[in-house]
Amino acid sequence: MFQKRVVIDGKGHLLGRLASVIAKELLGGQEIVVVRCEEIEISGTRHRNRRNFQNYLRKRTNTNPKWGPFHHRAPRMILTKTVRGMLPRKTHRGQVAMSKFRAYEGVPPQYTQIKRMVIPDAIRVTHLRPSSKYTNIGILAGEMGWKYGRLIRAQEETRKIKSAQDYEQRKQLAKLKKQATEKADLSDVTPVLEAAGY
Repeated sequence: MFQKRVVIDGKGHLLGRLASVIAKELLGGQEIVVVRCEEIEISGTRHRNRRNFQNYLRKRTNTNPKWGPFHHRAPRMILTKTVRGMLPRKTHRGQVAMSKFRAYEGVPPQYTQIKRMVIPDAIRVTHLRPSSKYTNIGILAGEMGWKYGRLIRAQEETRKIKSAQDYEQRKQLAKLKKQATEKADLSDVTPVLEAAGY
């Protein structure tokens, strides 16, 4: 999928599968942006995933916890750390690959007009049974201390309303353009254009 930049919509993707595809593409030199990270999902019940995250939060340096490891609660950082774990990050090649990756909660203004892609190999509906439990990473992050879920939801609602208005406006303009094209009388101009080779 080599393009200058690929924008992926994270909604409905499984975390590990998405991260593995992203890591492979980054090592190939592709620049990747993931938006709506708060809508990424993890397989398993919310109780199980919350317990796993709490175990992860207990990992620390005994002598001085400020030395790390550092526990990020934001969904974009959870995805970033998952991708980072799949790259050879201590080599120059891995660092260059990681520099080509960006992740965001919601859809920032600079990406609202850009076509967003999905990764078929990472979509939940094609890889989990309908009866299987799954957890939304935004909800899990909120339970673990991420504070900006409500703000992101409000921004997304505003963006969707504006996007719908823009779509209606474009549809109206296309309709007017079609009507103008059908009504246009070019019978007196056509011979001149044909004589000029158009």
